[in-house]
Amino acid sequence: MAERAAPGGAGPEAAAPVPAGPQALELSREEKLQLRKEKKQQKKKKRSEKGPAAEPPELGTPSDPGQPRVAAHPASLPALADGPSDGEKPSGGKSKAELRAERRAKQEAERAQKQAKKAELSQAATAAKPRLTPTEPQSVVKRLPEHVQVDDPAAQRKLAKKLERQQVPLRQDYGTKVNLFSHLHQYSRKKPLTQQMSIPSTVIHPAVVRLGLQYSQGIINGSNARCIALLEVFKQLIRDYSTPPNEELSRDLVAKLKPHISFLNQCRPLSASMGNAIKFLKKEISCLPDTLREEEAKEKLQDTIDKYLREKILLAAEAISRSAFEKINDNDVILVYGCSSLVNRTLCDAHVKKGRAFRVIVVDSRPRLEGRETLRRLVRKGIHCTYVMINAISYVLPEVSKVLLGAHALLANGSVMSRVGTSQIALVSKAYNVPVLVCCETYKFCERVQTDSFVSNELDDPDDLIVLRKGQAQLGGWAENKSLRLLNLVYDVTPPDLVDLVITDLGMIPCTSVPVVLRVKNVDQ
Repeated sequence: MAERAAPGGAGPEAAAPVPAGPQALELSREEKLQLRKEKKQQKKKKRSEKGPAAEPPELGTPSDPGQPRVAAHPASLPALADGPSDGEKPSGGKSKAELRAERRAKQEAERAQKQAKKAELSQAATAAKPRLTPTEPQSVVKRLPEHVQVDDPAAQRKLAKKLERQQVPLRQDYGTKVNLFSHLHQYSRKKPLTQQMSIPSTVIHPAVVRLGLQYSQGIINGSNARCIALLEVFKQLIRDYSTPPNEELSRDLVAKLKPHISFLNQCRPLSASMGNAIKFLKKEISCLPDTLREEEAKEKLQDTIDKYLREKILLAAEAISRSAFEKINDNDVILVYGCSSLVNRTLCDAHVKKGRAFRVIVVDSRPRLEGRETLRRLVRKGIHCTYVMINAISYVLPEVSKVLLGAHALLANGSVMSRVGTSQIALVSKAYNVPVLVCCETYKFCERVQTDSFVSNELDDPDDLIVLRKGQAQLGGWAENKSLRLLNLVYDVTPPDLVDLVITDLGMIPCTSVPVVLRVKNVDQ
């Protein structure tokens, strides 16, 4: 029989598990298995070197049958379950601390190699990239509309391909342009549009062709008039539309509108009011439910257009007229410029409906001389008027009590885009401490930001600047003279600092409130 160990001897200690070191728990299961394998291989190697005779007897088995079985001492039991502690080194092995140190060193070496490769790649990229000299302009990503990239051949090729897919002809520019405005289109009004480009009758609706000719010849002018005519033509286009088989009206109608819009843009660049109206119409078409029949959908779209015309233009003009009346007093001298339908209605309502007695100074400029139409309308209503050219405003401003101007568009930064010459009038009025009021509907508010009149503008026919005096034209044959170029700008941009108040259909606001109105409109839509 085996001898029983004493209570204070090695027996109880042998039965209890060997405690692991404090850092043994940090090793993963795979690392423990690896350590066990290494331990077993070392034992087998030692046994093979000593030979079978030198092998110790197995624990718990007596080497001689006559000798009793003796329990092994705990110190002779290797901690195989948890591996050796940090301070212990198995014969021929490494401690856990040394293994961890090796792993850390290996990871740091790999990180250093990655950083070195990144540095080499960045140096190679900077060396391969050509350095721009101070005189060489840096390449800037252009995000501009196609009609203001005329001097970019790539943009023009892209536009030509787009028009070719839509079967819309490309209109050619006319004459030599001033270098500062070479990125804008310049068309001639002398030659009819039908002679400059072939118009496919199968793609473009006849009503759209007629409207495009009126735009190009200058028969329809003014932001409101152009927008109203556009929406009326779109109503006729929707009435004559029929959905092809296996097509949805909400998708096919938008695709049918695109060539018509491109054609009108070739006749004359779209105004900000027209662009907003087109966005509104496309959104309404895309939101049509699929359950509606074709006739119901067409009627709904026509009613939507009528509602837009009534609320955004007609009722808005009425609201602006009422608000502006509060700023017009008896015996006022009001200065107006050009021909704005909104300003003309405001003055006529204040005089005829409200009975205010005031005098109007109509300022005009060449070559359009639109102020003459304003003069006719006001005189017809019995308003006392004075007519001067724009180069004489410094002589009449001392007697002016306020300046009332129209607007082509109000930009997101508060600038006012209007007929060329508006900014000069606002600047001189500011010098004379005369308040400048701008009347503008909110549907003309535009999200575009512009601080000058060069990037986005419109060039009119340069031949309009030729004046006949006694049957002779001083600038006749200007196109043949290479050193002579004519510039006929349509719009200019007035900074918000020169405008005291903007009268809108939402009330009287400063120019700085334009972004707030745009944000509210986007939320409502």
